[in-house]
Amino acid sequence: MNKKNALAIALWAASSTTFAAGQFVTWNCADDNITENIQTGLGNETETSGYWFDYRDDNDGGESAFICPFTIDPPFIYCSAGIMIEECGGFCGTADLAKGSMTSSPYIGFGFNIVGEKSSTDPTPLAGDASTWGGLCVTYSSDADLKLELGLGPVVDSTINYANPSVTLPAAKAPNMLRGNTNHGNKVVVSWSDFKQPSWYDGSVKIDGETAAKQLVAVKFKLQADPGRYNFNICAVGPKDGTCPEKCGIPTPPEAIKVTRGTSAVSAVLNGRMLGFTGIKTSATVEVMNSLGQVVTKGAINNA
Repeated sequence: MNKKNALAIALWAASSTTFAAGQFVTWNCADDNITENIQTGLGNETETSGYWFDYRDDNDGGESAFICPFTIDPPFIYCSAGIMIEECGGFCGTADLAKGSMTSSPYIGFGFNIVGEKSSTDPTPLAGDASTWGGLCVTYSSDADLKLELGLGPVVDSTINYANPSVTLPAAKAPNMLRGNTNHGNKVVVSWSDFKQPSWYDGSVKIDGETAAKQLVAVKFKLQADPGRYNFNICAVGPKDGTCPEKCGIPTPPEAIKVTRGTSAVSAVLNGRMLGFTGIKTSATVEVMNSLGQVVTKGAINNA
């Protein structure tokens, strides 16, 4: 076994327990009763998956800041994801990019963990197997290009010198980001195979998009550009075959199915109003969800 493969295997073994793929409900902020956190289908018992976080370039000497794109009253209220959804129909903000002592372009970033923290006393984010999602869909607007990155956790990210597999979401400017402006934004659908490590990376550990998806910790967006102010708005995000709208502010059609299925030997057949299953060896619990991801009925079934 060569050293490169040995190191790659060691990285995999050192990563946190990988959860099996589940149902990823497309997060579309134009839908009624949308929640602040994204239902990845891979969340663990800590219930900390899918919540938005942000980061910036201060550790690299930068002085960039994340600014709310609207006035908050009273001004001491934190610009939370809930306020963003209410005001602009997405995870939105203004990137105030300032280089400080950086030699490269300044940046801010934001994203969400797909499994969540290890425990109530250990905030280490866990990895999940998101390979069955096929990739991602995103509906967004942005004054500058965004990098859609696959976060692999602090240990792996640092080992590959933060050369995470990514794709570029081209700039899609909007006249404004406030709710009610529905004719703006861009939809991008990408497969895991589209994610590549940056060309400048010359390290020995190579990770492609398909490999990263099997040990995915977070989905991240990075806005890196010349100093200045840039608006952005993530209106929807979901699996590759999800129902991200073509533009921001467009609700998901009621008949649309917004989940992806994990790999399974079980088959479901709908005959009139009778839902049957095959391939169940002993027993299982079935949940039927509507287009909003809400469970409308559930029950235990045997092997037929």
